[in-house]
Amino acid sequence: MRIHLTSVFVDDQEKAHRFYTDVLGFRTKHDVDMGGGARWLTVVSPENPGGTELLLEPAGHPAVKPYRDALVADGIPATQFAVDDVHAEYERLTAAGVTFTQGPVAMGPVTTAVLDDTCGNLIQIATEAPEPA
Repeated sequence: MRIHLTSVFVDDQEKAHRFYTDVLGFRTKHDVDMGGGARWLTVVSPENPGGTELLLEPAGHPAVKPYRDALVADGIPATQFAVDDVHAEYERLTAAGVTFTQGPVAMGPVTTAVLDDTCGNLIQIATEAPEPA
């Protein structure tokens, strides 16, 4: 068994698509009109185009807003993305205008930072320290 697809709820699929591709650097995998203004819109890492897809899922269900509002209020990220260097990615994204709610913080073997995806979610980026030789 392996993870094939995961999702984040987004307020506006087109805005989310621009942010996740133009700013974060993901690539579009699927963009299928589902009718009613919704799309099956997934992105993937350019480093692993056949890997796990992230569905930018419309946030229309009534349970989504209170759930996401509670996560954001408590500073809890909706998901986490691995990066090679949190500090470098923080600098790159900050220069691109991305808002971070938490700058890079070392937490044992991992360094994390938390950004606002502009579509209703906090997203954590993380780098694990290399295994000791």
